[in-house]
Amino acid sequence: MGTITLRWIEEKLMMASDSNGHSVVIGRSPEQQFEWEGVKPSDLLLMAVASCSAYDVVEILGKQREPLEDLKVFCTGDQNSAPPYLFTKIHIRFIVKGQVNPEKLERAIRLSEDKYCSVICTLRPGVPITSEFEIIK
Repeated sequence: MGTITLRWIEEKLMMASDSNGHSVVIGRSPEQQFEWEGVKPSDLLLMAVASCSAYDVVEILGKQREPLEDLKVFCTGDQNSAPPYLFTKIHIRFIVKGQVNPEKLERAIRLSEDKYCSVICTLRPGVPITSEFEIIK
């Protein structure tokens, strides 16, 4: 089980550390016309979706000895416009570089989404999650 630590710094600014001690700044300035000085909490969720799934995809393609040269993941989420700003859908786009077999990539993504990614599997009962990929040779 992982445990994170969140420390309030000032006003609306916080610092979170993961179970391994790695930190991220979260929050914004307190002014009416604020600027984000750290990561938005809702963006942290999208980062968790993207990184969890990317980790799985890289792992699966590696086991299949697919020639992955580079991976970039874009994750977008639509949210309600009123509090609590629930996510209504999330979309993941994988950009893969290398001579990767498209069928194997698609299978790796499906395995991540349906079986291995704890973040997606936790969100999926209430939030539709879709994905697509592009291979750059």
